[in-house]
Amino acid sequence: MKINKRLFLLISLVLSLSSGVASFGAEVKTDYDRAADFGRYKTFCWQKVEAKNPLWIDRIKGAVSSELKEKGWIQAEPNSSCDVAIVAIEMKRNHDTVNTFYDGFGGGWGGWGWRGFGADGFGESTTTTETYQTGTLLVDLFDAKNKNLVWRGSATDTLSNKSDKNIKKLNSSVHKLFGHFPPQQKI
Repeated sequence: MKINKRLFLLISLVLSLSSGVASFGAEVKTDYDRAADFGRYKTFCWQKVEAKNPLWIDRIKGAVSSELKEKGWIQAEPNSSCDVAIVAIEMKRNHDTVNTFYDGFGGGWGGWGWRGFGADGFGESTTTTETYQTGTLLVDLFDAKNKNLVWRGSATDTLSNKSDKNIKKLNSSVHKLFGHFPPQQKI
């Protein structure tokens, strides 16, 4: 009986770790205007940043600006013209996950033999609900002259209750988001 219980607890642990609550990096998506000539864009400026917590506005600007500067782009001075205007929006969403665990698992298939659902069946069950939060950063790049959207990227990751961890996740997610930027024109 102890072996059955340990095996069940091990299987439950593996399943709970693979349920999506344990995130191993941001989910990143990008798209761009196939007609846009990214080779002519050299400067960028900030149009707008939306975040529920005002402290995150500068963090988002810093992370995105750093990545664009690494790509050779230059941030234009305020109130001056630029090639690309940036809009970034931070969104949060709550998710619930339900886990059910059984104790006194008696019986089973194969070598254990089947005892059914009676007193020797599955035994007691415990169901718990866990709420976790994900954050999504949406970054849009617009051609500043004609106001057309030329690139859109989004990064979604599970948030922590610790600000320092979320700052690291932001920087890592933005780095991943701009990993293949600017898009290479296909010939």
